[in-house]
Amino acid sequence: MDAKSRNYLLMNRQALERDIKTSYIMDRMISDEILTLQEEEKVKQQNTQKERAAMLINIILEKDNNSYRSFYNALLHEGYRDLAALLQDGIPAISSGNGKSSMDGMTSYVKTILCEGGVPQRPVVFVTRPKLVDAIKQKLCCLGNDPGWVTVYGMAGCGKTVLTAEALRDHQLLEDYFPGGVHWISVGKQDKAGLLIKLQNLCSRLEHDSTLSQRPPLNIEEAKDRLRLLMLRKYPRSLLILDDIWDSWVLKAFDNQCQVLITSRDRSVTDAVAGNKYEVHVESGLAHEKGLEILSLFVNMKISELPEQANCLVRECKGSPLVISLIGALLRDFPSRWEYYLKQLQNKQFKRIRKSSSYDYEALDEAMSISVEQLNDNYKDYYKDLSILPKDVKVPTKVLCILWDMETEEVEDILQEFVNKSLLFCDRNGKSFHYYLHDLQLDFLTEKNRNQLQELHKNIVNQYKKHYKLNTPVPSQEDCMYWYNFLAYHMAGANMQKELCDLMFSLDWIKAKTELVGPAHLIHEYVEYSSILDQKDSTVRENFQEFLSLNGHLLGRQPFPDIVQLGLCQPETSEVYQQAKLHAQRERGAFYLEWINKKSLKNLYRLVVRPHRDAVYHACFSKDRQRIASCGADKTLQQSAWRGASQLSRKLAISQTVTW
Repeated sequence: MDAKSRNYLLMNRQALERDIKTSYIMDRMISDEILTLQEEEKVKQQNTQKERAAMLINIILEKDNNSYRSFYNALLHEGYRDLAALLQDGIPAISSGNGKSSMDGMTSYVKTILCEGGVPQRPVVFVTRPKLVDAIKQKLCCLGNDPGWVTVYGMAGCGKTVLTAEALRDHQLLEDYFPGGVHWISVGKQDKAGLLIKLQNLCSRLEHDSTLSQRPPLNIEEAKDRLRLLMLRKYPRSLLILDDIWDSWVLKAFDNQCQVLITSRDRSVTDAVAGNKYEVHVESGLAHEKGLEILSLFVNMKISELPEQANCLVRECKGSPLVISLIGALLRDFPSRWEYYLKQLQNKQFKRIRKSSSYDYEALDEAMSISVEQLNDNYKDYYKDLSILPKDVKVPTKVLCILWDMETEEVEDILQEFVNKSLLFCDRNGKSFHYYLHDLQLDFLTEKNRNQLQELHKNIVNQYKKHYKLNTPVPSQEDCMYWYNFLAYHMAGANMQKELCDLMFSLDWIKAKTELVGPAHLIHEYVEYSSILDQKDSTVRENFQEFLSLNGHLLGRQPFPDIVQLGLCQPETSEVYQQAKLHAQRERGAFYLEWINKKSLKNLYRLVVRPHRDAVYHACFSKDRQRIASCGADKTLQQSAWRGASQLSRKLAISQTVTW
């Protein structure tokens, strides 16, 4: 540390020890990579506030000029303007040399500019994301010499702040576009009083080498005017970075015809300000390999040496840099807890995944809930309704129109609010909009609203019934595929046993659904929801499941076969047969055939073969009656093993003439 800086610390030591509280100061200095966690613990071990402050100053005195600048900036950020003023004249001079730093390849000029501007240092564990960093740089270059805004936006924990800071570690960018320096402010969620303090601290930082000491601005308008003059006269080609902006009204205080880069979860936050506007969207997920790289750096192991739980952890983190970093930090301290943290993620126990002191959120659920809490009450209810959406499914607007009983335009306005705040994602395919949640957001909503999920599922089923009454969706409708794929899922989630049975045991529903998606999904639903369908008796469910299994190869054909005729081929004790017979009797002018001697058969055996693609003309058994050969209109000869051939021969004799 320069002798001058050291002397200023020693001269003002008594005032500093008397007034400062070290916890938040140290958080700032840790994020700047000036203090280590071990040094933080050493300070915390002291008994009194004054002793902790004295220990912190002792540690700073043993470090270099960057520690002085970091301490000074931390005082300003935490509201100790009077104490910062005491150290102001001791700030080490900026070096404009182009020598490379031996630590990270940055020039000393870049390091000094960023430290003076309060730009956060790289986190302890850092992996590159060059495409996004280059995109931010490109948008900053687009500003040129004109005032404007660059918005880096994305969902909570996607890495906006780290990527923005990384984009500024570029000598050429700073020298060519922002020779007046950069000025970083962590804004966050603020009321007017909090915003005024942020503005006062910024003005104080920008005036630090002024010969005339001015009183702090007394209101936001006065602070805005002073900031405008400072940026115009002292820092005409500088960049203002506003980290973590929540409200558009906050930006109006910085709307001074200067160049501003902001990070936000809300894409629309710059709608209320003037000037050129550019956007960079930070994707919500890291590649799997990047996630493993972060974990390996935290636990100081090669990727190939990571335990088998590492891959599962990265998958459960859904690519979120925040979640992976939180887990990595915890594993660094508790290296034997791989299985424990994996189970916490799998069981959605977000509250138990807590941070180390250098993270912004105390627990994972806080990072996700804070965005939701900023919605107004009506929007919170609409967002809660999304808790029951299936994973990895893009939902058409029409489904939500039915759920909320609203016009398309009203629904799109609500959903766009969620999209703007990175709480929802939109896929625009031509004219239709489809919406989906990130897996982590859906997990969080499901866990948060666990006690209300049944009612939420019940609500969407009732809205569907109200809209379609006794009809079913037709393929030309935008929402058709959603209901055929997920109506049973919602009924099961609502534990609506009667409604689910009415749906799943309906030949009309089976015909409509299998014609669209085939029989496999229906068979899966019979298995998955068997506990609900079988509450009274499993026989009916087994009848329908067997019917689909036996006739699946037919139901996948075009033209689609007559499902009533197929149902009439079932045993007379089958519920499928009973329904098919009622349909046949009701339909006028239709012709159906019914087997007359089915009563002599105890049941119909399954024949599991690769079926002919067209009519079978001839079939015969081998002498030992264990194999059967067949040929038909598709010009193929097939040979299959058969068990229970005597029963099959009776069946064939009934259904068609066979040449032996």
